[in-house]
Amino acid sequence: MLAKAMEQLPHGPGWHYEPKWDGFRTLVFRDGDDVHLQSRDLKPMNRYFPELLDPLRAALPERAVLDGELVIAGPHGLEFETLQQRIHPAASRVKMLSIETPASFVAFDMLAIDDQDLRDRPFAERRAALEKALAQAKPPIHVTPATPNRELAADWFERFEGAGLDGIVAKRVEDPYVPGKRIMQKIKHSRTADCVVAGFRWHKGGEGTALGSLLLGLYDDEKILHHVGVVGAFPMATRKALVAELAPLRENALEGHPWAAWARAETAPDADGQRRPGEKSRWSRDKDLSWEPLRVERVVEVRYEHMQGSRFRHTAQFERWRSDKPPSACTYEQLEVTPPMELDQIFGRKS
Repeated sequence: MLAKAMEQLPHGPGWHYEPKWDGFRTLVFRDGDDVHLQSRDLKPMNRYFPELLDPLRAALPERAVLDGELVIAGPHGLEFETLQQRIHPAASRVKMLSIETPASFVAFDMLAIDDQDLRDRPFAERRAALEKALAQAKPPIHVTPATPNRELAADWFERFEGAGLDGIVAKRVEDPYVPGKRIMQKIKHSRTADCVVAGFRWHKGGEGTALGSLLLGLYDDEKILHHVGVVGAFPMATRKALVAELAPLRENALEGHPWAAWARAETAPDADGQRRPGEKSRWSRDKDLSWEPLRVERVVEVRYEHMQGSRFRHTAQFERWRSDKPPSACTYEQLEVTPPMELDQIFGRKS
């Protein structure tokens, strides 16, 4: 079951609110000793998270199906990039990471127990069954916090962001579980930032005629320009118009460009941890991440949800060009930073 994006928490009786976890959406099936983890796109996940199999056997009823999220909690909150590293073809690498950076499973729905299919039951009944079934669960298995109190949910929306959570999910207590339908609501953080446009990528199949995404940069305190993400999702007419609009900025673009050494790079980050625009990841090894540099002269305002370390967690959204702002004004200082909080507070292990 999916969620549709909303701008505000819904009002009125009959709503149930939960933190929105930033991890891998996962279904868990248990049938005796057999435990199966399945991703949202139906891929098996057991081999990537072997450390969760025994705890799930210990926590779950003999036969059950749960919906939830795989996450990795670090000292300052959820670490999605660390979670991504677990999707690795080498079993030895996965085994090492399962010890060094173990994952947790946060359950938020019970779909079946014993011989009962609960999907047609109201969510209030499914939540009660989940709490009862996992009443004795211990870390790394958790039941997500929940509340019917909108004011408390609004407080969570602000405070939990510091732990790396995405926002809030709202569910109606009488709703059944409908696979593939956007029955739930999700309310996510959205902010704006002024960024340097330092390059671009061609649209797939449209090299030379259509732009795919703009590469964004922000300056740190040392005046070093960091690659912080991309802005995309342009209409095709805009993609074509941008090719002509940005053409003058392509002339002699590499001369003095802060990312000149990275042009068309597909190597790992430097020792300073800064990500390179053309870097491959395990999730993009089959994608063409080559890029074209632009002279660092244009500034764009973008919408973003939250930061993952020094980068935007998701693709940013275009707001407007800022011809009134110099590139030097595009710094990390403009970003709103939420202080980190301990995940133990969210999991309910501390008062």
